[in-house]
Amino acid sequence: MKKQINLRSMAAQAVEQVIEQGQSLSNILPPLQQKVSDKDKALLQELCFGVLRVLPQLDWLINKLMSRPMTGKQRTVHYLIMVGFYQLLHTRIPAHAALAETVEGAAVIKRPQLKGLINGVLRQFKRQQEELLAEFAQSENHFLFPKWLLNRVQKAYPHQWQHIVEASNQRPPMWLRVNRQHNSRDSWLTLLEETGLQGFPHPDYPDAVRLASPAPVTALPGFAEGWVTVQDASAQGCIAFLTPKNGERILDLCAAPGGKTTHILEAAPEASVLAVDIDDQRLSRVYDNLKRLGMKAQVKQGDGRFPEQWCGDEQFDRILLDAPCSATGVIRRHPDIKWLRRDRDIPELAQLQSEILDAIWPHLKPGGTLVYATCSILPEENSQQVAAFLKRTTDAQLSETGTPENPGLQKLPGAEEGDGFFYAKIIKQ
Repeated sequence: MKKQINLRSMAAQAVEQVIEQGQSLSNILPPLQQKVSDKDKALLQELCFGVLRVLPQLDWLINKLMSRPMTGKQRTVHYLIMVGFYQLLHTRIPAHAALAETVEGAAVIKRPQLKGLINGVLRQFKRQQEELLAEFAQSENHFLFPKWLLNRVQKAYPHQWQHIVEASNQRPPMWLRVNRQHNSRDSWLTLLEETGLQGFPHPDYPDAVRLASPAPVTALPGFAEGWVTVQDASAQGCIAFLTPKNGERILDLCAAPGGKTTHILEAAPEASVLAVDIDDQRLSRVYDNLKRLGMKAQVKQGDGRFPEQWCGDEQFDRILLDAPCSATGVIRRHPDIKWLRRDRDIPELAQLQSEILDAIWPHLKPGGTLVYATCSILPEENSQQVAAFLKRTTDAQLSETGTPENPGLQKLPGAEEGDGFFYAKIIKQ
């Protein structure tokens, strides 16, 4: 059975599920990785993420080199050829190994009769690579974004859109959050350097460390003991605005997978925290995070639009609403977002965010703080959303983050800094 495992065919089938069935790579990849050795897990992830990152380029090449597209039962072969192109273009895998393994993938997916076709297309690409890439660079697909999303980003950021697109198409850096209950950031950085790894502190967020190059969590000092957590720097900014205090009752709404829940408890270990999420399956990861860090919080499944169902008429000192969103700020981390989202999703998400904001506001105590956050870069979900909320909510006052005319703080994805993220701090009068 082991001989039948072919990483290229596994990657092709995973990408096909994303594109053809709208499945999230976050759901597809972990079960596949369980089937392969530890050393192959990283390569399988690189092939899946990489193909989705540069999908328009690979699609364009197939259309150039093949007279007609693969359809129906042969469709997996279309994605297998993409995996072959990706290796030749974007990895250090020797060309002969990439070709041999990709061609062999046809037998594993029970299409051995197409081995010759795959071999021919990949070899033809190698011969014409230079002129094909020069032509692609002039095509409208070279931004590697779906047209609807490119249009939205261009409209929202007429001067910065190219920077945003380029940053979103990069591999993301690995950011960590040092647990201040165990070590200061500086003392943990010293421990990190003793292992031979290098890290850099973030200028604004006191717990954030960027690794010089990504490393397995098992290599990080004290990871199993809860000394450090993998979390993007921008996501850590939520706690800087929430400023949780010991003894307070705090709600983390839309909390899964629990990164911000545990950050609240690192900042205020004696706070009473309720973590709520609509997705029962994803809540299991909140429990996992709490367990690894040795923390306790109430965890409930519930819909943010109907808080009375899970908290009655209870009020909270602070609420963190990490609202459901398009996730357009974290494309570099989840490139499948580009192909899973649709233009029509944006007004639907904005409506959902609006409903949750209105429903949860009565559950904030007078004088309390609500932090509205998304990992989106689209104004409809962010500044426009908060502006409309402030306009219709007379006892809501913006604090520290922007102006009533342009509310909130928008972080854009950067090459080495954090993901795209939005925060608005609102005080109840």
